[in-house]
Amino acid sequence: MTDRPVIEIRELTKVYSSTKVSVQALCGIDLRVEHGEFVAIMGPSGSGKSTLMNILGCLDRPTGGAYILNGEDVSKLDKNRLAVVRNRQIGFVFQSYNLLPRLTAVKNVLLPLLYNSQNGLSDHECQARAVAALEIVGLGDRMHHKPNELSGGQQQRVAIARALINRPAILLADEPTGNLDTHASEEILELLHRLHDGGSTILMVTHEPGIAHHAGRIIHLRDGRVVSDWANGGEGREGKL
Repeated sequence: MTDRPVIEIRELTKVYSSTKVSVQALCGIDLRVEHGEFVAIMGPSGSGKSTLMNILGCLDRPTGGAYILNGEDVSKLDKNRLAVVRNRQIGFVFQSYNLLPRLTAVKNVLLPLLYNSQNGLSDHECQARAVAALEIVGLGDRMHHKPNELSGGQQQRVAIARALINRPAILLADEPTGNLDTHASEEILELLHRLHDGGSTILMVTHEPGIAHHAGRIIHLRDGRVVSDWANGGEGREGKL
């Protein structure tokens, strides 16, 4: 295991400019995330958490500063190169699942492998990896079901399997329980705990303290700055939503 962090950002800034006004969304953030951490990012609307997650997910570039992902400075990469890094090293889980309705669960999970033309896997190996990912999230018996044949919690499990398929360096979960009822939310959080126990590095955006307390570390943003960053000694499956 390398001693370098999986994520290191230094003096990260982001400014959105128009002809009339400039808005500074991030104001010189410094942050390290080690391999295997489970981190929750919180903050009110306008705090910069969505901007930060977009940059961490290589969906956007900072205006200034450095973002080093798994040893590579990705902050100055062009859009094409960012897309390659995003596909190979980052798994996304969104509040709205973002599954393609006409595809079965296994075909939805396969999509990132199809976009990764240099994965070196045969069609059979890709299929086997997708099936294994669905089994990890407890949906081995639902692989041929389409999204409208699955519950919300099951759809989010498919989304998590899809996020894992390329064995990414980090898993970014943006309000992963936001569209789920309490029972389904608890199941998704339990799954995230299992993935974390297995060595996955997870960053989760949430506005709910009860959800955040499932993480081992909680970072609060306000006005584009980190205002608190602390280890959560109460992390665990017994946390209440």
